[in-house]
Amino acid sequence: MSLLSDWGARDPSAAICKAVVMGIAPDALIVDITHEVDKYKVRHGALMLWCALPFMPVGAHMAVVDPGVGTARRPVAIETARGDFLVGPDNGLLLPAAERLGGVVRAHLIENAQYRLPVVSSTFHGRDLFAPAAAHLALGLPLESIGPELPTESLANVGWTPVVAAPGTLDTTVIYRDTFGNLKLSALTGDLLGALDGIAHGDDVVLTVNDAGRQRQLAMKWAPTFGEVALGDHLLYEDSYGRLCIAQNQGNAALSLQLGEGDLVTIARPADLAGNLDQAAG
Repeated sequence: MSLLSDWGARDPSAAICKAVVMGIAPDALIVDITHEVDKYKVRHGALMLWCALPFMPVGAHMAVVDPGVGTARRPVAIETARGDFLVGPDNGLLLPAAERLGGVVRAHLIENAQYRLPVVSSTFHGRDLFAPAAAHLALGLPLESIGPELPTESLANVGWTPVVAAPGTLDTTVIYRDTFGNLKLSALTGDLLGALDGIAHGDDVVLTVNDAGRQRQLAMKWAPTFGEVALGDHLLYEDSYGRLCIAQNQGNAALSLQLGEGDLVTIARPADLAGNLDQAAG
């Protein structure tokens, strides 16, 4: 089993959920992905799951970033084509990871009282609903025993701005800033290779940023790693999960470029753009 949440390490929430799991499945191997997702940031949690789950053994994975806890949002358990069960709120948190594990096979509402705690609070569904359901599924409980089946097309999506690829340009969005100040984009490397035909490492690219109605153009290299550009220079690179990222060699790209989550970025070659480039710090 794996656990992910925005609870942090100060409060006992994560430990309590582990205790609930161990009470049902005492031999379960439990891996903490992280409990430091930014508070209420469903999209951040979805990205962390997307990154981590392909490297986890097939199992039951509980994720809780749940600002809508206790409301009409649905508690769900999803089966993936790889054979995993993803358990958590139906708010977009689970779907990107499920798609990376081969896609959603089926989804069920967590409703059967036999597989949850006797008393369900309105504010701690991780303890009362999700941890028990995940533990029972890890033990081999058939998914249909958890509750009624849901149409897979009804599952909530995380709502990242769509990636738009056209010959010579790729429109994408900043979706996350890591602890180094590197900026993860919604586009994958395959999107770039499809849009900028023949692009190779070392080629120059231009990132056009739509900033409050004003366009900024930032020049950098498409490079395989940080040390392939000079100290302080910026680069576009593929991270270890196949996602496009913007970084500064031994610097903080988010600060130096004044970019943040939700910013729209168009990637192109210099030859495809007119006008002067606004060279970014290096």
